[in-house]
Amino acid sequence: QLQASGGGLVQAGNSLRLSCAASGRTFSNSVSAWFRQAPGKEREFVAAMFRNSGNTYYADSVKGRFSVSRNNAKNTMFLQMNSLKPDDTAVYYCAADYSMILSSIRTSRAYDYWGQGTLVTVSS
Repeated sequence: QLQASGGGLVQAGNSLRLSCAASGRTFSNSVSAWFRQAPGKEREFVAAMFRNSGNTYYADSVKGRFSVSRNNAKNTMFLQMNSLKPDDTAVYYCAADYSMILSSIRTSRAYDYWGQGTLVTVSS
């Protein structure tokens, strides 16, 4: 089970850090990711970490502004979001999978475990 938290209302240019706590299974050796869904739009890939490689992957729209990390000992994943823009407004979901191959990392339907989502609203 995954539990996302940390969303809120922020002004453009500010920062926010989302957290995702895992229970029942650990994040260790998982493919763990963040997706988001804006009103009226499809869910889209934001960022991910591939197993314990330390390798991270980002959508072009957030590259250089967002950073994904994990604390395996605390079973928690983070998304540090800097220089937020109004276009970043969305419900953010954390996700994890334990059998995925790298080529599917940006595909939401490839993930078996999902958090409930946390709303991020960026005002201009």
